[in-house]
Amino acid sequence: MPDNVIDVKMSNKTGIITVNRPEVRNALDREAWLALDNAFRMLGGDPEVQAIIVTGAGDKAFVAGADLNALKERDMVETLGAENQRILLGVENLDKPTIAAINGFALGGGLELALACDIRICSSTAKLGQTEINVGILPGAGGTQRLTRLVGPGKAKELIFTGKLIDAREAEKIGLVNMVVSPEKLMDTALEIAGQITAKSPLVLRLAKLVINKGCDVEMDTALAMERLGQTVLFSSHDRMEGITAFLEKRAPEFKGR
Repeated sequence: MPDNVIDVKMSNKTGIITVNRPEVRNALDREAWLALDNAFRMLGGDPEVQAIIVTGAGDKAFVAGADLNALKERDMVETLGAENQRILLGVENLDKPTIAAINGFALGGGLELALACDIRICSSTAKLGQTEINVGILPGAGGTQRLTRLVGPGKAKELIFTGKLIDAREAEKIGLVNMVVSPEKLMDTALEIAGQITAKSPLVLRLAKLVINKGCDVEMDTALAMERLGQTVLFSSHDRMEGITAFLEKRAPEFKGR
């Protein structure tokens, strides 16, 4: 696999991951999945990075699913290993906010990648779908679960059972994406939102993401207890005191992430 199949660069405090396989609409084979995993792990472990954007090369596709030639060779034992599930669970559980900048087709595993991110910004020309049923399989990297939690079981079943594509406006209407922008504004918008995020306390971001993610899967009393504990931790932090002091002094805060 060429070294630049997954490109990584920095913009201020934001890491930008680009899937660079435009000749196959950025479809992911196993090597590309592993390189994507490495990129997220690298940026996740970099203390200089406070937010991560993932997108696709070119203007045709974000990630147009899995490489079907690779899927044709996969056997039952390899599938049972659930490698792609593990990779996207790692993306979901990164302690830094992630943004999917969906610049074209986000199909199958590509949509699952977007679903594992915290925020989804969509080009007005994009098409999205869980299309696995069209080739005799189901979404296997978390799509059946994340899509259902995001848009509800009825709409998730419709999309998964039919394998149809929806456009960006429909995706926004059902809550699949946060916002739709023109293609030329996509990355600027993603970077603008990332900039708003990276101006905040890294410690608050980390705890807020943890409490939101874990709180969705438990009953309200437990979720509120997690929120309370997160807030208690923050009340002993430098960033809490700095944020309040800066506000009272009418200046920009200087958060340290501690």
